[in-house]
Amino acid sequence: MKLGVFVSDYSSTVDTLDRLKSDQLGVFLVQNGVYHAAILDKGKGSAILDVAPRVYALREDLETRGFAADAVDSRVKVVGYGDIVDLIFNDFPKIAWL
Repeated sequence: MKLGVFVSDYSSTVDTLDRLKSDQLGVFLVQNGVYHAAILDKGKGSAILDVAPRVYALREDLETRGFAADAVDSRVKVVGYGDIVDLIFNDFPKIAWL
């Protein structure tokens, strides 16, 4: 199963992501979830970035919060709305929201 998970909150932990079973997991960081892509905690990136092999951050939400696309962790691909739609339809037929 290919599963895309939207994370919209910065306080989310990896507990739920650890329990999800899928052949291919992609995480979409949107709204306040984009802080996972740009904020370091004690010099380390978010644990969510360690759990998911494919992580995307919505460019518009990053910019709204004052972050440039080049300020995100190198494990995160910055995408636009159209890219997310394409990924959902082409790569992630199952979607969850955390």
